[in-house]
Amino acid sequence: MKAEETKTANLATPSKRKKSKVKITRGRIYVQSTYNNTIITVTDPSGNVIVWGSSGRTGFKGSKKSTPYAAQKTMEEAITRLKEVGLNEVDVFVKGIGTGRESAVRALQGAGFNILSIQDQTPIPHGGVRPKKARRV
Repeated sequence: MKAEETKTANLATPSKRKKSKVKITRGRIYVQSTYNNTIITVTDPSGNVIVWGSSGRTGFKGSKKSTPYAAQKTMEEAITRLKEVGLNEVDVFVKGIGTGRESAVRALQGAGFNILSIQDQTPIPHGGVRPKKARRV
């Protein structure tokens, strides 16, 4: 009877993945800013994700996710998690035309990281498909 109880107890507790405490000094920060959200991903130089965050994960909902303030708070949250890893040199890659791209980079500059480069990777069509109609506000 006792062996059966321990088996069910072992099945009930989910196995947790161990996080490795590897110190990384250089990394890449990808800032994807859309009209609806800002997503920040931090990777090591080989592309393995260390930290990620978005305006929705930070706690903003609806149209507040697309604000520059939400992007700034999202970057600050990612920075606090990056301090634990030991990252100090970063390459920044910005993609998209949302309102949060500049404020996210400014928050990163104010945090004391050594920014090696900032690249804009926003895709620009050469001809391409017909664009969406302009909003009449």
